[in-house]
Amino acid sequence: MSVTVLGISASPRFEGNSDLLLRQALAGAESAAAETEYVRLCDLNITPCTECNFCYESGKCRIDDDYQTLCSKMLEADRMIFATPVFFMTVSAQAKTLIDRCQCLWAQKFVLKQPLITTGRDRRAMVIAVGGTKSKKMFDSIRLTMKYYLNVLDMRYAANLFVNHVDALGEIEKHPSAMNEAFRLGKELVTAPKAPDQPLDVQLT
Repeated sequence: MSVTVLGISASPRFEGNSDLLLRQALAGAESAAAETEYVRLCDLNITPCTECNFCYESGKCRIDDDYQTLCSKMLEADRMIFATPVFFMTVSAQAKTLIDRCQCLWAQKFVLKQPLITTGRDRRAMVIAVGGTKSKKMFDSIRLTMKYYLNVLDMRYAANLFVNHVDALGEIEKHPSAMNEAFRLGKELVTAPKAPDQPLDVQLT
């Protein structure tokens, strides 16, 4: 059975820079015979968490929208590639809305002590982020947010591809090293025999 890879694009711009890197990473996964799926958050109706705490008793979110379907995809996938632009030194609003809605998974796992997935599955994730400045701290918040998000999903944090000083729409296509790294990391996400103890960190300017 082939490895399944879910790609989630949190860019508000269609074919924005992080979105293009995600597509390249998925192409890398496909080159290793993985079965891939691309999801663009802006195409979905996912409303913010209302902190009603319904999930603390049920493990489920009471809001009925596209999150339910995407949540099932996230739990079923063997691998995930999450791509976001950097806004105010953190993930995009679209990304944060999805992450906050995963509070119900946190409640199921840590409050109700109910397993999310079958024990022993090899699940790994890669994070792509692109920002427009040269700040050395640009990706610190992304690393921390994604660390806890992926922990809730029972996914090993396998790799980062962070690219800074890239801003204009489609500018990443003039950055061949970034495109090549996206393809390579997407392929390795599928083919590596095991996830590294610490995320492989690739940062380009």
